[in-house]
Amino acid sequence: MSTNRTAERDAIQAAMQRLLAGTPTRSTGALTVIQLAAEAGVKRWVLTHKHPDLRKEFEEARESVNGIPAAFQTLQAKVDDLEAAHHRLRQHNSELTERNEIYAQVIHALTTDLANLRATHPLPPNVHRLTAGEATPLA
Repeated sequence: MSTNRTAERDAIQAAMQRLLAGTPTRSTGALTVIQLAAEAGVKRWVLTHKHPDLRKEFEEARESVNGIPAAFQTLQAKVDDLEAAHHRLRQHNSELTERNEIYAQVIHALTTDLANLRATHPLPPNVHRLTAGEATPLA
């Protein structure tokens, strides 16, 4: 194996380790073949045509970590938990909104019934209605 080919392989393997560890130095850190080539400082075709075994090894390693570098897996777990909590809160909010609509309908129906009762059944002459803010002293 030529020295140039050995140097390329060493650079690619080191780049794989950095990307999978979440510590990129020359790329965005995304677990893609293009970013692996950028991280290794080689052209993409060098990686895909001259070193397909390393490309395949990288893709298998990427699948084993679900496409998320080890350094970011705890953050992804937190994101997943927050998304689940967000979903539960949205569902709870929908239930409360529906319940409020039902309460509003019941209040409207009771108010209408009360108004009808007051209109059809006047108060006896010895009873008078208190207005808002009016209070009678207790003796």
